[in-house]
Amino acid sequence: MAEGEVDVQVEHLDVLTEIGQKTGVSKPRGDVHRDGDYHRSVHVWIFAENTQELLLQRRADCKDSWAGLWDISSAGHISADDTSLVTARRELQEELGLILPRDAFEKIFVFLQECVINDGTYINNEFNDVYLVTTLDPIPLEAFTLQETEVSAVKYISYKEYRSLLAKEDPEYVPYDVDGQYAQLFDIIEQRYKENIISRSLKLEKQLQQYASVSLSAELSGLTNADKEALDLLVKAATIMNEIFYLQVWYSNPSLRDWLKEHAGASQLDKLKWMYYAINKSPWSSLDENEAFLTTADSAIKLLTEAAKPVAGWKGLKYRAAFPVPKPPGANFYPPDMDKSEFELWKSSLTEDQQKEATGFFNVIKRRSEFNLDSSIYNNIVGCSNNSASSAYDLYCVPYSQEYNHFLTKASDLLHKAGDLTSSPSLKKLLHSKADAFLSNDYYDSDIAWMELDSKVDVTIGPYETYEDALFGYKATFEAFIGVRDDKATDQVKLFGDNLQVLEQNLPLDNVYKSKDVTAAPIRVIQLLYNAGDVKGPQTVAFNLPNDERIVKDRGTSMVMLKNVSEAKFKHILQPISDVCITKEQQKLVDFDSFFTHTICHECCHGIGPHTIVLPNGQKSTVRLELQELHSALEEAKADIVGLWALRFLVNQDLLPKSLMKSMYVSFLAGCFRSVRFGLEEAHGKGQALQFNWLYEKGAFILHPDETFSVDFAKVEGAVESLSREILTIQAQGDKEAASLLLQKYSKMSEPLKIALQKLENIRVPVDIVPTFPIADKILQQGH
Repeated sequence: MAEGEVDVQVEHLDVLTEIGQKTGVSKPRGDVHRDGDYHRSVHVWIFAENTQELLLQRRADCKDSWAGLWDISSAGHISADDTSLVTARRELQEELGLILPRDAFEKIFVFLQECVINDGTYINNEFNDVYLVTTLDPIPLEAFTLQETEVSAVKYISYKEYRSLLAKEDPEYVPYDVDGQYAQLFDIIEQRYKENIISRSLKLEKQLQQYASVSLSAELSGLTNADKEALDLLVKAATIMNEIFYLQVWYSNPSLRDWLKEHAGASQLDKLKWMYYAINKSPWSSLDENEAFLTTADSAIKLLTEAAKPVAGWKGLKYRAAFPVPKPPGANFYPPDMDKSEFELWKSSLTEDQQKEATGFFNVIKRRSEFNLDSSIYNNIVGCSNNSASSAYDLYCVPYSQEYNHFLTKASDLLHKAGDLTSSPSLKKLLHSKADAFLSNDYYDSDIAWMELDSKVDVTIGPYETYEDALFGYKATFEAFIGVRDDKATDQVKLFGDNLQVLEQNLPLDNVYKSKDVTAAPIRVIQLLYNAGDVKGPQTVAFNLPNDERIVKDRGTSMVMLKNVSEAKFKHILQPISDVCITKEQQKLVDFDSFFTHTICHECCHGIGPHTIVLPNGQKSTVRLELQELHSALEEAKADIVGLWALRFLVNQDLLPKSLMKSMYVSFLAGCFRSVRFGLEEAHGKGQALQFNWLYEKGAFILHPDETFSVDFAKVEGAVESLSREILTIQAQGDKEAASLLLQKYSKMSEPLKIALQKLENIRVPVDIVPTFPIADKILQQGH
């Protein structure tokens, strides 16, 4: 509530600890400042890009702090149980009469202000969420509607002049320490707008060189005409997975994509921005620990005709669709200002069924307060799914079928049409059940149909992987893989599925944790002809699905291997890595067969080991739920290292040739350097660093004076077994603390890894491939 208004309600603020966490106590605002309690507030800065000016407001003379001084564009306390972004939007509307959507706000940092004024009667210990709103031009001053009890005037000032006034401690301005934390505001603006076009272009060129462009195709001669017609519709349905995925990454991401694409021809730099964006499908670089390679200054310009009071001759407010520089861990699955503790508090208020929905794969979590704010501003009240929340809390669930309805209805229609065309009964069943799932939000039957697929045309489409949700690993992203089955290779890999139960029984793990009924994962090998959706950055060579624990428990999983992707990676990346990083005498042991065989084994091994577990207190749970955000990295490491253990086991059983033994270890060593280059933010990279550093510490991998590496065959088996046991036991016990310690100790850029990566950097070995799809391109061009 604004000061100066008479109301029986007194504004309460949440009292925080000195590190900014809620204590569970709230107090009247006056008491908080009297007692010096830590609390939260928002600062909003409006910055005009073309004039490089910031908007300042003069605080009303009746204010209880800094009365009559020039200050931030808009600011306000976050009331108890209120939230940051909603407060920022509401304060701007109340103080300046400015109505802006959430994609205008970029959170740039959190600033802790600790000061005492008014002769010691006003103690301000305040955590401020600082937001930047970037407009193209200054907003006409007469367009503002000022709240008299808060603001007496507004003006624009050059950010450089403002900084120097603060540095001089000019008495007309609210003081901020521009040598301290608040300097970030000016540094961010400075950095953003003075960046050199040449150096930016060179950096983007270097980032693009990390990818080798590869054309991927498949032989269609084995398909019936009906299947070829169905294929056209499937490729079109797959492109819709792209649309949804862009939105899942961040809410302003689709605007950014359209803007960059439209302006790609404007200059060489614009072309490079678009090319690198197209690989990452976001402004964050997958291969650079998700570091932003664009800023809001590169983003889409949007026009709001009714953001403020109309002014003669002014067409309206043009602003940049904002995104934060650090990649948001909750992507667009949760409110941007929600933290883990808020989610957990809400979850604890729900029934068991509602908790399952809240932590489930196929819904997004939203805020009532944001919905209510938008509804009051734009009068667009629509039905919303409140079935998962008690109204005392701000959060609620919206199923994907509702959130992405516009896209899923189109995709569903295309899948039904393709299902009507195909002659394969199992493909027909899959397509119709997946089309239904898009609209019902129940994917169980379609996942079973996907596992039972036995058709020349191979399709994976829908929400599956949860890597993008770095907050909890709960929410699934949409993706599509369309390919043609490679019958010869599919027959070859049946061996692994047939021996899965034997592998489970012999795992280096206490028997009490072993599963009695592992279902063999059927393996399909395909030649990929198109992928879409969550296929950004590094390309996957295989996937093991579904992730639904109910199906994994009852039916196991199925696996798809992308053979032409594997071949491209081996040729363009692994072979050149081996040439510089592996000792001469072991180089000949690096071959495609052992690389591909280990990839198959890796995917099979996702299906063995602990999934559904019993905790020490007797409670049933799953590894995913217990390990939360650490689950993906540990699961990838498990599949890898247990995959190596399993290959040795199958060789010892005479089920695989003895010749594989040495080459699989050396190919794995070369593969470590390949995966670690994906970055240690990414699950595969993190998992691979853990394995390399463990095996190196145990003497299984050796670094030579000439900076090449080799495998010590006498030590590698023991080291592989000990790490397999370590990871499997942590998973079986659902021990998040042990998982965290293991990853902290070993998932790091160690000296030997740095040496290897520096060599690869020097000779510019690509880190991954970026595929082009001539068959799909032709289909899509015909469709226009």
